[in-house]
Amino acid sequence: MDVGGTSVRAGVVDVDGTVLDTVRTSTPGSDAALEAAIAGLVAALAERHEVTAVGLALAGFITPDLRGVRFAPHLSWRDAPVADRISARLGLPVVVEHDANAAALGERHFGAAAGAATVVFIAIGTGIGSALLLDGALYRGAFGVAPELGHLRVVPDGRPCPCGKSGCWERYCSGTALATTAVELLARDPGRSPALHRMVVADPGSVTGRRVAAAAHRGDPVAVDAVAELARWLGQGLALVADVFDPELVVIGGGVSGSAPLFLDEAREHYASLVTGAGNRPLARIRTAQLGEAAAVVGAAQLARERAGTAGIRDGARRS
Repeated sequence: MDVGGTSVRAGVVDVDGTVLDTVRTSTPGSDAALEAAIAGLVAALAERHEVTAVGLALAGFITPDLRGVRFAPHLSWRDAPVADRISARLGLPVVVEHDANAAALGERHFGAAAGAATVVFIAIGTGIGSALLLDGALYRGAFGVAPELGHLRVVPDGRPCPCGKSGCWERYCSGTALATTAVELLARDPGRSPALHRMVVADPGSVTGRRVAAAAHRGDPVAVDAVAELARWLGQGLALVADVFDPELVVIGGGVSGSAPLFLDEAREHYASLVTGAGNRPLARIRTAQLGEAAAVVGAAQLARERAGTAGIRDGARRS
């Protein structure tokens, strides 16, 4: 299950990582209602499939035992024993995981990171989610919240971030950042893009990263420049990440990755020129994710299966 701030998506995933069935509902605002909604989705799927375990993927701080949620900015849970409460409702094993970690696991088992040992996963969407695989295993840090790469400060006194800091990487390299950059460029020269300028005048909030990317596909000069700025910041951020972790592979996922043909080659060039020792060291391969929006669901299911001891079941009769 992918538990987001606006919707909860559940999928039945078989041992080969194939999503066989899905259901969805809007996200309730209270703990009890949210847990009831999750149980309801599982029950609906269990009517059509034999479910053996449940994995929840969400954006937030997860306890090291993968059973509790310390904090989730878009959900009501605070220091909540989520896995135990939902397990009691369902009579099934339940595990909780950060959504970027879950997506990285999905890609490690069934997608772009298959066979790689040291991997950085970067999910570029509204912000930046990230995960780190060392020798194929997730690195969580001492308290289960690592790595928050999106909140590396790349611009002192830069754009304010909802995390409370300013100048975070995700404020310059995300779908939100793409829209912000386009609006800033328009403020300097509205005549370069009459279409985007009309959009800003009518409703500044209507300028989204998705719309800027679509305009860049059409050759809009402001949108093209905004995407080039995102590519520059992606390359700079990846150079920082490589200086710390030296990964063999970087996987770019999230909603913005769908527009990767617009920016990924340029980002690779920035990364290659900015990493310490440029020209004298091997560079990480940079690939886009293969599982799309299903990555977190697939990874959460795989983790739940492993935790429940069902990894060896290959007959297709049991699924999680």
